[in-house]
Amino acid sequence: MSLIASEPFNSHQPPIRWLGEADCCDPAQVGGKAGNLGRLARNYPVPPGFCLTADALAQRRQTDYQETLLHAYALLEQFVGQAEPGVAVRSSGIDEDGKSASFAGQYETFLNVRGAGGVLAAVERCLHSAFAPRALDYRLQNGLNSADARLAVLVQQLVPADVSAVIFSANPVNGRRDEIVITASWGLGESVVGGTVTPDTYTIRHHSAARISAQISDKARMTVPTATGTAEVPVPRLLRRQRTLSDAQLLEMAQMATALESEMGYAVDLECAWHRGKLFLLQCRPITTLTGTSQNQKANH
Repeated sequence: MSLIASEPFNSHQPPIRWLGEADCCDPAQVGGKAGNLGRLARNYPVPPGFCLTADALAQRRQTDYQETLLHAYALLEQFVGQAEPGVAVRSSGIDEDGKSASFAGQYETFLNVRGAGGVLAAVERCLHSAFAPRALDYRLQNGLNSADARLAVLVQQLVPADVSAVIFSANPVNGRRDEIVITASWGLGESVVGGTVTPDTYTIRHHSAARISAQISDKARMTVPTATGTAEVPVPRLLRRQRTLSDAQLLEMAQMATALESEMGYAVDLECAWHRGKLFLLQCRPITTLTGTSQNQKANH
């Protein structure tokens, strides 16, 4: 998506970086979340989108970043072939998704944002979340200076997920590197993040596709897109205790996790979505809960 050249901005550095472009890989400008996705977008099924850089946002009172942002959203409309497409507007902290501090859940995400005004408002709310009490407390607990908090903001086409899932390329509970753990539930991932639903849990042994264990939960709630955003609704009764993922889907996800672990050089924590039978990668970060021993432990083949 080579669209950067048409961006209006009074700076030598483009304020907008498109996922899949070489300049969207620098975490010092686009943060850990967007940097990882920018690096992986060329070879993995990452939804299209762009990132507004931390420098552009830090200077937002002296620049025309809003015009630039709206221009980028208009280009995204053209790229996906849809007027006012629903997007996910996500904070991407400069020190986020590191090997020691992931910042998971500390900054704001807004799903199914539509229209120029909605995108502008969501970006501003993401920026304010960098200085929310929970984020500042998290920085303090992890030995990070609050004065250094800098955010970029990622805007991506929303995947209206039939199933949302999190994949761990190593078992985050017992530290085993020969196990892949996948949790999944119906709809968008907000219900899982908010703790209002207990997802299904699947465990897969590396290099042993037949060895899949499944713990199927009673999934009473799900988050779905609406005309004005998202809503949490009851799961249809027939789906509540139904398995969310087939063995074929689980194996496809396990293969992606294994490939990404090899490419990134560390055990990965992935956020994914399935829509109409297609798998999408929404986030890739290190698993920060593994102990030093388990991080270095080789898988038992």
